[in-house]
Amino acid sequence: MPLPERVAVAARSGAGSPARTAVRCPRWAQPLGPAMALRLPRCRLRAPPLALLSLRSLVTTTAAACQGRKKARVSCSPPEPSWEERLANAVTPLWRLPYQEQLRVKYESQRKILQTLASRLEELGIDAQKPGGLCCPLQPVVPSPIINGYRNKSTFSVNRGPDGNPKTVGLYVGTGRGRNIVCVKANHVENIPSKHKQVAQCYEEFICRSPLDSCILFHEGGHWRELVVRTTSCGHTMAIVTFHPQQLGQEALATQKALLKEFFTEGPGAVCALTSLYFQESTMTRCSHEQSPYQLLHGAPHIFEELLGLKFRISPDAFFQVNTAGAEVLYQAVGELCQAAGDTVLLDICCGTGTIGLSLAHRVSKVIGVEVVEKAIEDAEWNAAFNGISNCEFHSAKAEAVLPQLLASWEDARPLVAVVNPSRAGLHYRVVRAIRNCRSIRRLLYISCKPEGEAMRNFLELCCPPDPRKKLAGEPFTPVLAIPFDMFPHTVHCELVLLFTR
Repeated sequence: MPLPERVAVAARSGAGSPARTAVRCPRWAQPLGPAMALRLPRCRLRAPPLALLSLRSLVTTTAAACQGRKKARVSCSPPEPSWEERLANAVTPLWRLPYQEQLRVKYESQRKILQTLASRLEELGIDAQKPGGLCCPLQPVVPSPIINGYRNKSTFSVNRGPDGNPKTVGLYVGTGRGRNIVCVKANHVENIPSKHKQVAQCYEEFICRSPLDSCILFHEGGHWRELVVRTTSCGHTMAIVTFHPQQLGQEALATQKALLKEFFTEGPGAVCALTSLYFQESTMTRCSHEQSPYQLLHGAPHIFEELLGLKFRISPDAFFQVNTAGAEVLYQAVGELCQAAGDTVLLDICCGTGTIGLSLAHRVSKVIGVEVVEKAIEDAEWNAAFNGISNCEFHSAKAEAVLPQLLASWEDARPLVAVVNPSRAGLHYRVVRAIRNCRSIRRLLYISCKPEGEAMRNFLELCCPPDPRKKLAGEPFTPVLAIPFDMFPHTVHCELVLLFTR
């Protein structure tokens, strides 16, 4: 019986009908007539009128019922998630879903991105609407061969943990703007391999033993900062420790480096069996090798990975796809989409260690790679020589500094196919303009890990009508096919390959 009807029954029954009310109401909603009779003083006073007892019973029963509802709401509310669950929800928000459901969610997000691109192109006067409101056909998401522990690179922060420990090594929960950042150990994060977690735990043990503080805010002092761990399918492990020197002299720095090396080679950290241990002094949030060199404290200067039958050398700051098994699937598809014949020249923009270009070098007549990270280009050149590939040339510079001149003077009659794989910041406008204005490029593959971000600007610049004001004089490209690759299981992210032709 609904609660208002129960209360009405209690009011009609009065104090003299407890049995009837008890049958219809739960214990916390029973009228309190008998209890009130017990609390009445034992003196010869005339009993209160029945109406008064009924009213009093109604009031007390309603109060009890309200209190009961409050208790029920409290008991039925979900328990507060643990810090491990909060971290998993922040870093891998799809971790609770079955993998096929994750792929469905990602497909829908990519579909909306292509719908947005179609709408933006329509605004520019381009008839880009295809079935479903998409700008081009969208294939199903290609699944990752490995779902758990697939990351070959992890970056761990150092900050206060939920227990207040300022030397907690883990990942952030919260935001700087909200001033509620907490560093939580990544033990339960499913996309991080156990080897990375082991190195992070050992690093935390080391800095907890150290008399030096962690560096949470630069202006407040402290020294120990983030840890980067890289692993390969060959069994190699590289650890890179970032350290803020503050006012320490060279002798004090040498002491800290010696202690770190001893811990990971002879102390408890030896269990990690590091292939390489690097140390970097940094006074900035991010610091390149050119700004502050990576100092090798122990082991080999590089680790090695095998991909599509080739061997690749990896430096501390070189870009390499974070999911090695997924990268093999991605690069095979890129090779098919390029439709490169034997006389084709492949332009590999943002080439990293040369993985895409080198994996396709046997299909084309020449590969030209461009990458801003100098050490990555050194790796690419070594990789080409080691694998016996002689038809590649690599340029170490910003793409916007190299490509305009390279493509403006392009007179090679061979077909030119471009593959771009930029960071989340997308391509510089001068790079897009150089590609757009080069008539020899008829086919372009854009690989983006965040197509809804700056890459969307690049898509529009590639496809918009000629615009003399922006010096976009070349024939516009047209998106013809989109294929998402799940390189990041348990997260909302996808690697989208978008094929443009003209």
